[in-house]
Amino acid sequence: MSDYLVHIAIVLSMVFISACSQLLLKKAAQITWKNRLAEYLNWRVILAYFFFGIAAVVNFLMLRYLPLSLFPILESAAFIFIPVLSLFFLKEKLRLSQYLGIVLIIVGIVVFNL
Repeated sequence: MSDYLVHIAIVLSMVFISACSQLLLKKAAQITWKNRLAEYLNWRVILAYFFFGIAAVVNFLMLRYLPLSLFPILESAAFIFIPVLSLFFLKEKLRLSQYLGIVLIIVGIVVFNL
């Protein structure tokens, strides 16, 4: 596998980690906390922001190896990861328009990388 594809895989992994972070924040928001401090200083929130930080640093490093024009395309994969994770872990329902959107995003990513 070429270095270019490895770098793309790393960025997509960071997008997935960011999506997991958002899922953690959603789970934390669904809990009733006894005070504001507990609401913001619990393991879900801390872990989510830790993951966000790691993803940001790694993406910053990947800017050395990939063109900037590619980043928004790869980051659009979050619009795939988040609904799918929500479907499985939060038991949220997806509408037909969301399924169609996911397919269009996948097609767009593939076409852009040809």
